[in-house]
Amino acid sequence: MSIEPERQEDQRRSLAEALRSLRQASGLSGQRLAARCNMSQSKISRIETGRVLPSVIDVERILKALEVSPSVVEELLGLARVANVDYTSWRSYARVGIWRKQDELRSLTEKSTMVRQFLPAIPTGLLQLPEYARDLLSRIASVKSDRDLDRLVEARLRRQAVLDDPDRKFVFLMTEQAVRWRPTASEVMARQAVHMAEVSQRPNVEIGIILQSAKVLEPPMNIFVVYDDRLVTVELFSGEVVLRDPQEIAYHLELFEFFLGHAVRGEEAAAFLRSVARDFMR
Repeated sequence: MSIEPERQEDQRRSLAEALRSLRQASGLSGQRLAARCNMSQSKISRIETGRVLPSVIDVERILKALEVSPSVVEELLGLARVANVDYTSWRSYARVGIWRKQDELRSLTEKSTMVRQFLPAIPTGLLQLPEYARDLLSRIASVKSDRDLDRLVEARLRRQAVLDDPDRKFVFLMTEQAVRWRPTASEVMARQAVHMAEVSQRPNVEIGIILQSAKVLEPPMNIFVVYDDRLVTVELFSGEVVLRDPQEIAYHLELFEFFLGHAVRGEEAAAFLRSVARDFMR
């Protein structure tokens, strides 16, 4: 569901107020409710004051402990699902400088130990050569000047430093279409393919490629990234959705493993990338 930031904040405030009102109406103290939910009292307090956004599972446990009616359960679980979804349009990022999004992504990646990226359309910025990134990003409508483009490319390349940390694991899963999509000159595409083959040799990086010849019953709908098991980002044409609900995260992890099961990996993927480079050089 796509909602603007002000609306998101209203949803979260309403959820916190509703949970606090229900507890007070039940006559339970925060301590007694926490015991029934197997949560800490401090977490209950932070949820009720809006300092912590509860997951859908948290809300379900609280409502079960409060023994509220099924209609109230349905209403508040729906509110919790909406509250656990963030949507930001690319227009919003453009207003503050689109390159700032790259710094946000770098921070998010640096706080993660396992990053899974599903890339049906184009290689991730973490794998892009400077010349490939520049030609690709120069076509973004929100890039208004050469200075904006320079900042955006520099920010994207700064993100790639996270690949040097051996304690972080990365799995990049692409379709063959993403590898062959041509936003730049053939010679740049060839170097880009060779670069990805080289990066795939790092011990903390795995690249999988779903070949066009593979029979995959589920269509690859969107780019999505799973950071550990705590959140998922999904890219749309109009903006980005962030999902925090554990059930949504589990679904995307399952989806990622499904697609990964149809991919060539390891040396087979590297060999394929080198063959694509040769195709571009012909």
